[in-house]
Amino acid sequence: MSNLLARLDNITAGYNGEPVLKGVSLDIRENDFIGIIGPNGGGKTTMLKVLLGILEPFRGRVDFPGGKINIGYLPQASQIDRSFPISVKEVVEAGLKPIRAWSHHLSKAQKESAYKLLTEAGMERYYKKPIGELSGGQLQKVLLCRAIVSNPALLVLDEPNTYVDKHFESELHQWLKKLNKNMAIVLVSHDVGTIPSLVKSIACVNGTLHYHPSNQLTTELLKVYDCPIDLISHGHVPHRVLKNH
Repeated sequence: MSNLLARLDNITAGYNGEPVLKGVSLDIRENDFIGIIGPNGGGKTTMLKVLLGILEPFRGRVDFPGGKINIGYLPQASQIDRSFPISVKEVVEAGLKPIRAWSHHLSKAQKESAYKLLTEAGMERYYKKPIGELSGGQLQKVLLCRAIVSNPALLVLDEPNTYVDKHFESELHQWLKKLNKNMAIVLVSHDVGTIPSLVKSIACVNGTLHYHPSNQLTTELLKVYDCPIDLISHGHVPHRVLKNH
């Protein structure tokens, strides 16, 4: 069994004293690829905030058994202020700077690694462009470069497919499969029709968390896990449409 990177241990968390999550536990191991699904308001983003240390839980704890790890984070596109005067170059290089150390000077090698990553993403010609000039898919590429430029042990993505076209979505999926060879990934997605072909295991978050150590979604599974979502799948996955339950 691969090494344990992080553990959410009996987490209860929420806002203004009101819990959104109750008794949530989850183990994240090296090279895991966990898909997080669930209804809006079910607590998916809240769980990520606890994992990232952005939100302090009411009860429970987050443990890193092997020591604190480097975590890359790709937030929802709606959280990004595209009017902020910052260039593509500065966004990616920010992933190499310690928190609260904007004056920290990067080495030549670090700057070259950031540029190489943008080149691999096909974004090198936008290197000095402000982020406000980018399309939704282009911005997500830049933000993903920022998230992985420091070679994190764990990559956390919060609905990365939102506001992007199908071409970028396909590119993103191929990129994530490649990255998963070297890092664990936790992916929150509302697109449960695509997620089974991408992830290795699935967790349904709806106030509590139900973990399924497989990427196969079935009607019976979602009923047992009390996950009231619609599922429409095509391609190699049999077509299914599930009503709320």
